[in-house]
Amino acid sequence: MTDQVDEMAEAPQGKASGVTHKLFVLAILAGSFLLFLVQPMVARMALPKLGGAPAVWNSAMLVYQALLLGGYAYAHWLGRVPVRRQAAIHLGVLAVAALWLPIGLISMNLPADAEPTIWVPWLLVASIGPLFFAIAAQAPLLQRWYSVASGGRDPYALYAASNIGSFGGLITYPILVEPNMALRSQSWMWTGGYALVFLLVAGCALLLPRKSADVPHVVHSSEPPSRRMVLHWIVLALVPSGLMLATTTFLTTDIVAVPLLWVVPLGLYLLSFSVAFSDSRILADLLGKFAPICLLLFGATLISGHHEYAYLNAFIGVMLLFVVSVACHARMYALRPAPDRLTGFYLAMSVGGVLGGVFSALIAPIVFDWTYEYPLLILAAGALVPQVFLFPIIGKLWSGDTQIVRIKVLVVALVVSLLLVAGIRDPFGMGPSAVQFAFLGVAIFGLLSIGKPLAFFASLAAAMFLYGGYQAIQVSAGGDRTRSYFGVYTITDLPDQVRLAHGTTLHGIQLKGAKSRQPTTYYFTKSGVGLAMAAAPELYGPHARIGVVGLGTGTLACYAKPGQQWRIYEIDPAVVRIARDSGKFTFLSQCLPNANIVIGDARLRLAEQGANSLDLLALDAFSSDAVPMHLMTAEAYATYGRVLAPNGLLMVHISNRYLALDPIVAEAARRGGWYAERLYYNPSPDEELVDEAGASDWIALSRDPKVLDRLVARGGEWKVLVPEFGVPGWTDDYASIVPVLRPAKMPWDSDD
Repeated sequence: MTDQVDEMAEAPQGKASGVTHKLFVLAILAGSFLLFLVQPMVARMALPKLGGAPAVWNSAMLVYQALLLGGYAYAHWLGRVPVRRQAAIHLGVLAVAALWLPIGLISMNLPADAEPTIWVPWLLVASIGPLFFAIAAQAPLLQRWYSVASGGRDPYALYAASNIGSFGGLITYPILVEPNMALRSQSWMWTGGYALVFLLVAGCALLLPRKSADVPHVVHSSEPPSRRMVLHWIVLALVPSGLMLATTTFLTTDIVAVPLLWVVPLGLYLLSFSVAFSDSRILADLLGKFAPICLLLFGATLISGHHEYAYLNAFIGVMLLFVVSVACHARMYALRPAPDRLTGFYLAMSVGGVLGGVFSALIAPIVFDWTYEYPLLILAAGALVPQVFLFPIIGKLWSGDTQIVRIKVLVVALVVSLLLVAGIRDPFGMGPSAVQFAFLGVAIFGLLSIGKPLAFFASLAAAMFLYGGYQAIQVSAGGDRTRSYFGVYTITDLPDQVRLAHGTTLHGIQLKGAKSRQPTTYYFTKSGVGLAMAAAPELYGPHARIGVVGLGTGTLACYAKPGQQWRIYEIDPAVVRIARDSGKFTFLSQCLPNANIVIGDARLRLAEQGANSLDLLALDAFSSDAVPMHLMTAEAYATYGRVLAPNGLLMVHISNRYLALDPIVAEAARRGGWYAERLYYNPSPDEELVDEAGASDWIALSRDPKVLDRLVARGGEWKVLVPEFGVPGWTDDYASIVPVLRPAKMPWDSDD
């Protein structure tokens, strides 16, 4: 204890304290900035080598979380030695990790059948593990040093600077770094940032007092936290972490699919730490007080599944995440230990963050067929956020001895149950209004229950069950929904057709009866791919070799002719089960019963295929919410060119409401020596099957201009695809969606 006091007494004072504070803030901010800059950077580097399978991303996420947890555990363990010795050890760790610079993937030839859950962690740990580990330990370590160097000042506010740095790195990469720098340049930029962080940490180390060199360990001056308190910290960290990922999944699955939307929930999650750990408690206390109200009013309405106000719902969803995160993190801040226990506190926080991520990213897609993790975490937040009575008079309503309070709780539970039954059963024949009135009643009782956690939790659960939860459970019970790591697939069986929706995106339609073999949606007979498939016998003879990337409902299979050789590449086994085994869609069973379906990332599987082994390849792996960049790079087109015959035909589907992908394809065509034609197809109002045909945008590419001439001659308003000035193409070293982002409007939409 005496040595620790001496350390603080020798800390710089006055003007030097200001310098100390600024230096530590800058060092923490810079380290966190690099930490969140390296994650998407390395993911982009790994994409061409590992493919776009979800197992790759989930394994990468676990690697990041594990390294972060390891860094926090290392910082906690380092508390056993004096701070100046800590500084020497940590600077040594930073120096050893620098041997892995410049940052990048190690040279490793992965087996063709590489299992992502095994190879991805090994590849990432071997490539960036030491660097990530060293930087991850920065925040807790430097806060501990700051407490000693500043004479015992509270270091927790520096965690706000850490998360501002993380937020800066998160936003900077997709908006500034990725659009303007190739991966090689990004790697050297990060290397320069690492050198700066090393110098800043060394500067912080010089400000540490010198007197405790012989003390065997740092003496704790406060009581250790109880196991119950540590568990409370973990749970308070788990819910916002899990809710951040669940909000991202829920918004992009059930509300609106917008590129880069994942940045918003993660960014607000990081900013919540800055608010919760700030010296000023005004905003944190205000949001904490209104968190139960937001949960009750918005947590329930969001899961109702209404898409009329998709962008408003998305805004409400991310704001709800921010409010809940601030409330939970502010509660953690209120329960924080003394600075000498700081590293253990952050270790518990990291454990909670890992558990939340594992639940939402790995467990939920396996256990649930819908995004049930979202309402479950909303309920958990309702049980965790601090509650105070909105007005003193409400507190008086709950006053009395224990027996009277129990009676009041039972009365509220009875009334809420009656409202719940009335809303679902609709005994008065009110129709949709029954749910609205019942929800209003439940919400009123919920608002009056804020301050009584058990009664509030019951009201919140009833409101969520009433306003969307019951409907979600009904769909799940009907067996018409399937979930995988790629999203939620919902089958809607109508009298005249069957529909498959992938989140909010229509994935396919099959008509019933005599028209069950009729291609629909993007694959209609007058679409670009429809014309190409019909032309295949003329272009390549009766034994044409045809490949399709993206199975969907199997619609394209109904273009197959006897004698043709078809191979279909599909990354999601759940889609294969829906198209082939569900009994709902019969395109495959009717048109291509012995289809050769290759499961896995298409680019990796095509790379394994022999040269000149396909005549026609249809690339249909894009949707509004995600674009697998590695399938659109110049190197990917080189793979397609190798697999296709010299006169082969490549059909690329680019229908997208948020991205203008035609300049990317045009530049790839220019680099690869392809000729390209583009066909917008939009059925006229009086056309047969106008509702099922659907608008589509396809690009045809071939290295033989005569092939394109014969295709264009079959009909359709084809136009020569010309590269667009100022929009660079994508390569494995450079790709960004920012230059091709556009409003949610298709080329054929009217200007009204």
